Amino acid sequence: MENRINNRLTLLRDFMRKKNLQAFIVPSTDAHISEYIPEHWESRRWISGFTGSSGTVVVALEKAGLWTDSRYFLQAADELSGSEIKLFKDRLPETISIPNWLKQELTDNDCVGIDGHVYPAKEALKLKTELEVDKIKLVSDYDPFEEIWDDRPPLPRNPVSIHPVELAGETARHKIERVLAEAAKHDTNSVWISSLDTIAWLFNIRGSDVPYNPVAVAHAYISQSEHVLFVDKDQITAEVDAYLAHEGVKVMDYRMADDFQATLCNMSVCLDSSKVSYRIYQLLSSRNWVVDTVSVADLLKSMKSEVEAEGFRQSMIRDGIALTQFLMWLEKAVPEGLVTEYQIGLKLEELRSRQPNFVSESFPTIAGYASNGAINHYHPTPEKSKKIEPEGLLLIDSGGQYLYGTTDITRTVAVGALTDEMKKDYTLVLKGMIGLSSAVFPAGTRGSQIDVLARQAMWAYGINYGHGTGHGVGYYLNVHEGPHSIRPEENPVTIRQGMIVTNEPGIYRDHQYGVRTENMMLTTLAMTTSYGDFYNFETLTLCPIDTTPVIIEMMTNEEITWLNGYHQKVYDKLSPYLSEEEKDWLKHQTKAI
Repeated sequence: MENRINNRLTLLRDFMRKKNLQAFIVPSTDAHISEYIPEHWESRRWISGFTGSSGTVVVALEKAGLWTDSRYFLQAADELSGSEIKLFKDRLPETISIPNWLKQELTDNDCVGIDGHVYPAKEALKLKTELEVDKIKLVSDYDPFEEIWDDRPPLPRNPVSIHPVELAGETARHKIERVLAEAAKHDTNSVWISSLDTIAWLFNIRGSDVPYNPVAVAHAYISQSEHVLFVDKDQITAEVDAYLAHEGVKVMDYRMADDFQATLCNMSVCLDSSKVSYRIYQLLSSRNWVVDTVSVADLLKSMKSEVEAEGFRQSMIRDGIALTQFLMWLEKAVPEGLVTEYQIGLKLEELRSRQPNFVSESFPTIAGYASNGAINHYHPTPEKSKKIEPEGLLLIDSGGQYLYGTTDITRTVAVGALTDEMKKDYTLVLKGMIGLSSAVFPAGTRGSQIDVLARQAMWAYGINYGHGTGHGVGYYLNVHEGPHSIRPEENPVTIRQGMIVTNEPGIYRDHQYGVRTENMMLTTLAMTTSYGDFYNFETLTLCPIDTTPVIIEMMTNEEITWLNGYHQKVYDKLSPYLSEEEKDWLKHQTKAI
């Protein structure tokens, strides 16, 4: 591995010297600033060997580094081992930032290269300003991987399908009208969108160009006079073409997007610089009035309609049935010595695939036994997978794509004897999850203001976790969705009625075990008083929570009442679809404590 990666770094440095670049930055994103990307754009993975979904590689002529967050510290250290790439633990106070590292390594008039087609515009603009202070130039003209990556995969070209209006709940034409009306509040009459999930939502289409995400590679432009979808025309069937035309959408070839942008002049364009590439931002801002704001389409997409909310509820029933069957299987299989971490993912996919309207997993299953549970985004492989022994904790984070919803759930299961520390940590995580689940808060509340509810129980013991507590989830779309979030970092987007959010506190003991419990929740109106609207959360996920590790004495009466009520709901919702044996098992698992 180390020789292959170091050879690739040599190729990149040769390219840099030819272009007079003293450093080159390789982000994790693609031309659509996606989190999960087609193989064609996995340049950061190719150059470093690091497989996590988030991270940035910086290559100078003599040194190289990878910056990634706490979810991937252990994984990155393992995958970078033997290469010359140094791990920088991002967001820690002692870690030098990428701009400061560049300033430390470079001198006046040196050049830093990025590929403007895949670099987020917001980050590029900030980086350019920071570097210019030290007379370092940012060059965005080159994609070195077109030259040095010999077997680079081509862009995907899979067929686009229609997401029928009875499932979508709203026509594409009406969604376009709503997005343009929202943009008009910013005094703009057009919108540019590059986010693949937003385009899929807006036009009621789906695809399979990105693993686990039902999206197609495309750009979109909508205005008062025209609506354009830029996509490889080979992906559009006659049926889809006719459907789009009926919704007032014109199809243009994906490769024409740059030329189209160059023709726009004196337009007012609404875009989100964190969701478009630097190249697109440069083209549009050179001849038009650009309003840079949180994506108006993303905001509308995040507030689910009642049709979408009901779709999520139905998908949770299907998912809950499969999870019940899985946990029954796991209980029997572990003592027999038949289970590895990798087999857990296979079994979950098998059981979910038996459910009506199942499409695929929503992300690769994270099954971490014992010490692997402390690696937040650990993914077992057939070659590297622990056998599950009948002792300790097993963390399982998985999800499914259904035609009427996307699921994301984590359960930590006691597969045998536990230590007192394991039980305490498990109970603290459960208390945090219940604390956020029980929240009531006024309209206008930001996620950072309620994040503490998931952490305060563990803070009392001097414990914390490094990841966010909650993210949005798409409606038969990406499992991670914005623009809202629940995390300590400030996010100006408030939590609004109809928003889906996960609730997933955790505790991780490096090289020992991990605990995380995760449910999905729907933001609903709790009450309206003289002080305004107040919201609360409807828990959507339907799956028993293992109560064997719970230290009941650490739980309040209110927390015990919540847990018992949740388990009664799980049984009531799932039991009509289960066999007698499955009902009996679930009845025992959901009994009141």
